[in-house]
Amino acid sequence: MPRIAFYSGSFDPMTNGHLDVMTHAAALCDRLVVGVGAHPSKTALFTVEERLGMIREAAETALARENCTLEVVAFAGLAIEAAKAAGARIIVRGLRDSTDFDYEMQMAGMNGAMAPELHTVFLPASSPVRPITATLVRQIAQMGGEVAPFAPAHVVKALMAKYGRP
Repeated sequence: MPRIAFYSGSFDPMTNGHLDVMTHAAALCDRLVVGVGAHPSKTALFTVEERLGMIREAAETALARENCTLEVVAFAGLAIEAAKAAGARIIVRGLRDSTDFDYEMQMAGMNGAMAPELHTVFLPASSPVRPITATLVRQIAQMGGEVAPFAPAHVVKALMAKYGRP
C-alpha cells in the first residue's frame, strides 16, 4: 500500500521554504499530494492554475530523485477533506519557529479530532530557508527588491512579470 502524504497551503507564491518541506516530505511517502487552497474571499497574486504550475515545475524533479511521485491539486474547504479525497494518511506541515509550532499544534489537534485516521507530521525548515514566507517574498518583489534567494527561478520570473519588472 503506497504511503500518501498531503501538504496544503496557499503557495502564493511558492517559495524555497515550501520546496524544502516538500523534499523532506518525499523521504516519508511514496506520493506527495500538494493541495493549493482556493479561497474565493482571499485576493491572491497568482491564480490557482498558475500556482499549480509553479509547484509542478519546482518540485517534480526534486521529488522524483527521492522516488516520490508528485500530485498537485486545487481544493476548497477543509484540508482534511482534501487529504482524505487524495487517499492520504499523513498531513505534512512545515515549521519555521515557535509561532508556527503553536499554530500548527492547534490545527493538528483540531484535525485529529475531526479525522483521527490522519496523522500530522511536522517537518522543521532547514536553516537557510527558515525566515522565508510567501508574504515577505511578495512584499519584497512588489517593492523592487531581489527575491532570487527566496524562490525558484521560474517563480522569481513570474513575480517580476506580475510587478512589471524585467
